[in-house]
Amino acid sequence: MPDVFADLVGQDEAVDTLRRAAASAAAVLRAAAVAPTTDAAGDEFDALAEEAEGAGAGAAVDPGAGMTHAWIFTGPPGSGRSVAARAFAAALQCAYGTGCGQCPGCHTTMAGTHADVRLVVPEGLSIGVNEMRALVLRAASTPSGGRWQVVVIEDADRLTEAAGNALLKAIEEPPPRTVFLLCAPSTHPDDISVTIRSRCRVVPLRQPAAEAVAEVLARRDGVAPDVAQWAAAAAQGHVGRARRLARDPEARTRREAVLAVPRRLTGVGAAFDAASALIEAAEAEAAASVAETDATERAALETALGAGGTGRGAAGAIRGAAGQLKDLEKRQKSRATRAQRDALDRALVDLAGFYRDALTMALRAPVASVHTDTAALAGAGAQKWDAEGALRRLEAVLECRAAIEANVKPRIAVEAMMLALWKG
Repeated sequence: MPDVFADLVGQDEAVDTLRRAAASAAAVLRAAAVAPTTDAAGDEFDALAEEAEGAGAGAAVDPGAGMTHAWIFTGPPGSGRSVAARAFAAALQCAYGTGCGQCPGCHTTMAGTHADVRLVVPEGLSIGVNEMRALVLRAASTPSGGRWQVVVIEDADRLTEAAGNALLKAIEEPPPRTVFLLCAPSTHPDDISVTIRSRCRVVPLRQPAAEAVAEVLARRDGVAPDVAQWAAAAAQGHVGRARRLARDPEARTRREAVLAVPRRLTGVGAAFDAASALIEAAEAEAAASVAETDATERAALETALGAGGTGRGAAGAIRGAAGQLKDLEKRQKSRATRAQRDALDRALVDLAGFYRDALTMALRAPVASVHTDTAALAGAGAQKWDAEGALRRLEAVLECRAAIEANVKPRIAVEAMMLALWKG
């Protein structure tokens, strides 16, 4: 059976760092077992250094192997930030300290059921202070399994300022045996605060090569090799998107509709029509992705509040629960907005890949195309626009992504992009 790091594609250097840190964490636990009087996180981690010093004159201590209480995983979308964080969490809970993938600690962590691993996956546009305070409070408890309390925060760049401050306090004064694993696109202040960054160890991840992604799709998911190669190239190294393209016919249909946009831009009216089609497709995809979850959540809440009851006071109880139902609807609306923006961003990435192909063809650059199935169309565009025109169009798509990330209304941003693509 493969170990917990097997799904981390094309990140050999990061995997090596995490393996050594997990081994160091296991040594910390051994040192703490010998000297159980340590009552602070810093003392626990210092025990490893003391153990290493007494290991003998011939022992070489690698300063990069040390364990610490706070980590940041950075890298472009699809590089495997959350995969790396979960795998490291499993290695910390591993009975052997290696992330073997076979022991109960590894199994339960990877399945999301380990009692001492708390996973924060923001469903809305941000992570609020109340959620973070509750998480920090729970994380301060003693590990039930005797190893580590691990808090994994995906998309830590969505922390509000107040939530970031609440997390900072916990990282500055870490509870014993608690480890924080944060995932963010980069260590830029726009993604993670400077003060939090200064107290964490950074594990940078790179965009995996298409060949590595294709190999994993074929080996793990049973995708035909030719389909895996195509999907890996079209997804531009994004493992999740490549898997979706390889296995989901609807995802391929949506991609084809996006790549047909350049042919549709024949005038101002066509540009606005294309913008509306793109927005409506993203809304439909988002609605479909959250509909089942929304219905399940509402039904569960209504049942918990006494909906359908016939006893005395049942009607009054459900009326009094209007506030809780309103809070649920607010969270679901935020999640739907996030899902819509994620769907739209996937479309924009595909469109950027098309104009990138046109640019490289215009420059006669010796690089492979992202979208091999639209290479002829990109080549025609390269002849019509030349390199400068293709670059302007590529920049228009990237500016649209940045505008949406800065909370510009998606419809406004997409309409402006379509007009820029038409005018060139």
